[in-house]
Amino acid sequence: MSKALSYLTEQLESWRKAGTYQRLRELESPCEPVARFDGKEVINLASNNYLGLANHPKLVEAERDAARRYGAGSGAVRTISGTMSIHMELERRIAAFKNVEASVVFQSGFAANAGTVAAILGPEDHIISDELNHASIIDGCRLSKAKIHIFRHRDPAHAEERLQALNGQSGRKLLITDGVFSMDGDIGILPQLADLAERYGAIMMVDDAHASGVLGKNGRGTIDHFNLHGRVDVQVGTLSKAIGVLGGYVCGSRDLIEFLYHRARPFLFSTSHPPAVAAACMAAFDILEQEPERIDRLWKNTRLFKDGLKANGFSTGASETPITPIMVGEAATAHAFSRELFGEGLYATGIGYPTVPQGKARIRTIVTAAHSPDVLERAIEILTRVATRMRIIG
Repeated sequence: MSKALSYLTEQLESWRKAGTYQRLRELESPCEPVARFDGKEVINLASNNYLGLANHPKLVEAERDAARRYGAGSGAVRTISGTMSIHMELERRIAAFKNVEASVVFQSGFAANAGTVAAILGPEDHIISDELNHASIIDGCRLSKAKIHIFRHRDPAHAEERLQALNGQSGRKLLITDGVFSMDGDIGILPQLADLAERYGAIMMVDDAHASGVLGKNGRGTIDHFNLHGRVDVQVGTLSKAIGVLGGYVCGSRDLIEFLYHRARPFLFSTSHPPAVAAACMAAFDILEQEPERIDRLWKNTRLFKDGLKANGFSTGASETPITPIMVGEAATAHAFSRELFGEGLYATGIGYPTVPQGKARIRTIVTAAHSPDVLERAIEILTRVATRMRIIG
């Protein structure tokens, strides 16, 4: 490495000394409840594959058929020659599922959030944002150059204070929240925020990445969960978690989507999805409609797992969803806990600063509909044994 980049080596070494350096683990099998990482079969509590669709035979078959019909790739960005009929079909499918006029698919959920916020706002505008919103929202806010006003997590009174302080000021206002918060697993206060958006004339936007396929009828997300159809201007979702494939999307009015076609930079400057990806996503939406029992099983597994952890003395924070953090405090402890768990046959990721605040490090676990009760009981046993040995629990 050149001397100009030597500071990177120094930073890496400091992370190693602090016990927070993380090495990428290699998945050598399909993403399943018990999977092969780094040559070792382990219980997998580290994926976002909520409904077990990532290797579902219907998705694999749809990918194969689409590749044979359309080829491996589109060959261009959407605004040149890369909009294939299958991309438009997927967007219509998502819009119908989410009960909105239109949708647009992005290359990732991160691109959907960042690209949308940056496209619809400018330096003269204002963003009122929950303090624990996802990094993609934070980056979108920065890219927009709008004025950013943070409100305390899930605190509608503080959000209203922020809105009141903007009375009489020029510029548009965007009120934005996660539907489900990715590190704590709690649900956004959408009804209260929707009321505030209407009262103060703000655009209402929700990132539903971790709620899509998990909450609402057939997994339609928090807007359906709270019956807020028609009251949320911008809905963002993902195709890479419960849907099991790749990408993100934005839903809303036809004019919103047409505007993003013209101004969202990730959409304008990224080659469109391979047709196989679009086909697999549509197959996943078919399964959501046809097999609601998958979501029932996801929640049954979630309750079993949470109850077992709490009975054994673990703190799971404010979680209300399958995202279940095991709170340990310091980042070095979380990463050491994760390494010890892997050695005992369980993969769950240690999360520390800056992803979460200092002193609130945790092991983040996610159960899926595909986990069996026996596997979850074994996971609880491993977690308890290792945590006791490390004196994380008494």
